[in-house]
Amino acid sequence: MNWQDIDLRWAYSDLLLSLSRQTRCVQRAYDVLHDALVRFALARPAQPVTQPNAYLRQVAQSVLIDHFRRNARFQPLPDYHEQNDDTLFAPSAEHLLDIQQRLTALQRILDCLPARCREVFWLARIEGCSQKEIAEQLDISVNMVERHMARALVDMRNARELLRR
Repeated sequence: MNWQDIDLRWAYSDLLLSLSRQTRCVQRAYDVLHDALVRFALARPAQPVTQPNAYLRQVAQSVLIDHFRRNARFQPLPDYHEQNDDTLFAPSAEHLLDIQQRLTALQRILDCLPARCREVFWLARIEGCSQKEIAEQLDISVNMVERHMARALVDMRNARELLRR
């Protein structure tokens, strides 16, 4: 069973198994595979694809990396299923104050960045836009997007080091 010269039996057996091992979740592996198939269908490579299965594997790896990067921004809550009462988890006042202080410090750092640099950082890290999307949206080159991101990250690292002292 082929689709655009891809053996779908291979994709839904070997490739899916490989993705399942990497994600440790079959449902996530299905999501990654489906996203990879969509990217493959929408891709317009300059050269004809001579090995579509190998190309799909590379596309799937890129989707998987994007998936892990996107999910790295989220922090799971602790598991509180072993509580005897039916109360919902609520963070402590100390934890909330710590989060508030960190966010305030982050906001101060962001406020010190030039406007365009701050905008590029926000689009990349908060909105999850790619460098190409940011360049198109702000009507600047990808090189300038990289420079703005580098400046923002260096300033944030320097501020973090100052706070640790």
